[in-house]
Amino acid sequence: MTRVLEFVVALIIVFILAVIVGLFLPSHGHIQRSIEISHNPQHIYDVLNNFRRFEDSAGAGLKALDPDVKFTLSGPAYGPGATINWHGDKTIGDGTLVNKSGNIDIASKSTVTWNLTNDWHGTNKVFTLEVDPRQGQRVSTVTWSYDVDYGWNLIDRYSSLWIHGDPSTVIQYGLGALQNMLAGIANVDYSKVDPGLYRSDATPVLLVSTKAPRTVDDIDTAKAAAMKEIQAAMAKLGVKAAGPTTTIRTEWGDTTFIFDLAVPISSTSLTVDGKNYDLTKLPPPPTGADALAPPASSKPASSSSVASTGSAGQPSSASSAGAATAENSTAPGSLDKQNRLIVDANVRAMMMPATEVLAASWTGESGVQFMVKALEAYAGTHGYKFNETVAPAYNQLASLPSVNDDDQIYRVFLPVQDAPAQTPDQQAGRTQAFTALDPSIWSSAGAQPAASDKKETSKKPEARKKPEHARKRHRG
Repeated sequence: MTRVLEFVVALIIVFILAVIVGLFLPSHGHIQRSIEISHNPQHIYDVLNNFRRFEDSAGAGLKALDPDVKFTLSGPAYGPGATINWHGDKTIGDGTLVNKSGNIDIASKSTVTWNLTNDWHGTNKVFTLEVDPRQGQRVSTVTWSYDVDYGWNLIDRYSSLWIHGDPSTVIQYGLGALQNMLAGIANVDYSKVDPGLYRSDATPVLLVSTKAPRTVDDIDTAKAAAMKEIQAAMAKLGVKAAGPTTTIRTEWGDTTFIFDLAVPISSTSLTVDGKNYDLTKLPPPPTGADALAPPASSKPASSSSVASTGSAGQPSSASSAGAATAENSTAPGSLDKQNRLIVDANVRAMMMPATEVLAASWTGESGVQFMVKALEAYAGTHGYKFNETVAPAYNQLASLPSVNDDDQIYRVFLPVQDAPAQTPDQQAGRTQAFTALDPSIWSSAGAQPAASDKKETSKKPEARKKPEHARKRHRG
């Protein structure tokens, strides 16, 4: 009986000591970790101010603890109120992050705050992320801190001894993943681009695939030669230009630019080699392994034979009999390996598909390729998916052709997927909506002037390219 009493007294003493120690433990917990990232601070802030790239960046710590964790987004796409929920195993449980506020000051320090709800001990749990640019914004110190209140809850106060466990793991892994993700995004300044999200319409076009050295003059010469072929084809087909000249980017190489020059036309029905063809019923371009194989037939169904085809756009047995493959034939009415209708040796007809696009305007031909990289970077930091192999970027001449390339206005488009209705710039009113271009202007204006119609300029690479600080920019 005496030993039992001694044991009880010992327990009471231990409990009293535990209470006393707990009273002296801090009522607030704080940890922080930092990393230096050689990247544009605007990019870093944009990634942190929305949760659309969370799984690839800051969420890597949760995935390290539970590789099967599931994330769902809700609320606004950006800024205050943006929310991400996760559902995991017993290691991380379920939780929610809500973007509470954002304070951007690229010249000094930007801050994003996330309110945290999960089963970690304590209340008022907050993640704070600071982006502090240095060395002329070439390097930024990103500091991620975690704060929690324990109040008078002694159990929660004791849990502060383990604050360097899961919270520290989430932060450390998240910072590393953020750095790795940003390494895959073009480090270009898009702070003055102000792009918007739009929906393009399906458009019939005639196009010529071509290439040129990476100089403005050589590109213009290639465009002029392709345009002459397109104009001749339009006259032969009896159609008119119905929109701005469009340059579809295939490859912007180190020395060579490979592209398609396209002109929207006034009809989706064409008569080629005496037969009628409906461009809306052409087979879609091949993807994946199919892109490497020749089409089953090089002859699409003409309008008169659609009733006898197995499916819309597929050739009838009569039209495909004895037809050569697209790889060794340019017969008018055939399909090339991209399932485009062959009009003549170099001119093709197709439907540019309706798609969601991230777009902005630029004044001056030399800055168009910069704008493409800026849109790619913007899409990367805001979580818009794009694949230029499948859906390449393109630009349209949005002003009448001019002798001076630096005065011409271009609209640059990047097809994207999984994007919200508007960009933050649209929501803030910084982006002016694109207005429809009058098709009659292009029908009467015809094509770009040929290279010989323009002022003679130097043939040196990038001779007419403006320095970054001198380029003009056009909004809307």
